[in-house]
Amino acid sequence: MTETNIQMRFDDTDMLGHINNVNLQHYFDLGKTEYFQKALGQPVGRGEQGLIQKAIHTTYEAQTRLGEPIAVTTVIERIGNKSITFHQEVINTATREVKAISTSTLVAFDYRLQQTIPVPADWRRMIVATEGPEVERG
Repeated sequence: MTETNIQMRFDDTDMLGHINNVNLQHYFDLGKTEYFQKALGQPVGRGEQGLIQKAIHTTYEAQTRLGEPIAVTTVIERIGNKSITFHQEVINTATREVKAISTSTLVAFDYRLQQTIPVPADWRRMIVATEGPEVERG
């Protein structure tokens, strides 16, 4: 699991001081980026192969307010043949209260051929080393 500290910006809020739901999605993306940097030692998507978001489901558990210390936790729940499923949470780092939960599926993609591909073997190997072999069984 990775835990990515989030620096909020004033523009992330609505007029009531809540973090806008769209900006929470940006926070989840930051978590994915850091996960891949740590697990693979490089960002994913630099070059001919990368990942494309296929589906996302987010549940908002509590209001997130400007100035709260928050982070995104990120784990990979499952690696399929062509897809990777993430489980992420926005949490208050002081209280550990869960603010939002996201499950997202990304598919491996060849940008040159413009088609899905199997998850590259080296990515799979490094993710299994990070998460454990149960990630392949989902």
